[in-house]
Amino acid sequence: MSKRIAFFDFDGTITTKDTLLEFIKFCKGKPAFYSGFMLNAHYLVGFKAGIITNQRAKERILEYFFKNTSVNDFREFCLRFSTEALPALIRPGAISEIERLKAEGTDVVIVTASAEDWVKPWTDAMGVRLMGTRLELVKEKITGKIKDINCYGEEKVRRIKEQYQLTDYERIFAYGDTSGDKPMLGIAHESFYKPFRS
Repeated sequence: MSKRIAFFDFDGTITTKDTLLEFIKFCKGKPAFYSGFMLNAHYLVGFKAGIITNQRAKERILEYFFKNTSVNDFREFCLRFSTEALPALIRPGAISEIERLKAEGTDVVIVTASAEDWVKPWTDAMGVRLMGTRLELVKEKITGKIKDINCYGEEKVRRIKEQYQLTDYERIFAYGDTSGDKPMLGIAHESFYKPFRS
């Protein structure tokens, strides 16, 4: 049987919203979420203007909301989010496509810039693999820093090639919805941009 593999972006492709933002709202509540973003607006403006990297802007937000949170408390939040809030954000078409691919024997991998911590309970339940951004821990606490590099853009391709010998696969599929997914879409035989919007 020929080997096939499919790489899916998560935020905006499988979900209807950015899960980092929804995770913060879930953990901290909407008033704290909005006030926190107002206080850090200059970082977001800097990112949009190309002055601050995607990684630094994300780290600043993570530091503001989660620095010094114990890893046990953080992972409990992640588990609750994945069961209580995440299901309502998942696009039905994405679920159908993943299930179809799995039934055909295709390996399915979620490749996301979101932290693995709050996506992994969902991917485990779906029976698919996960590559995501990894958060730094110091003395069993979240620092807000990203370990290594944010899993975004070219880093998605680097991580994929690090773990998979792509020449072993007869067919490669990729699904994404932003410019940050285009490098990953570019390595596929068949790519799908914003595929589950209808």
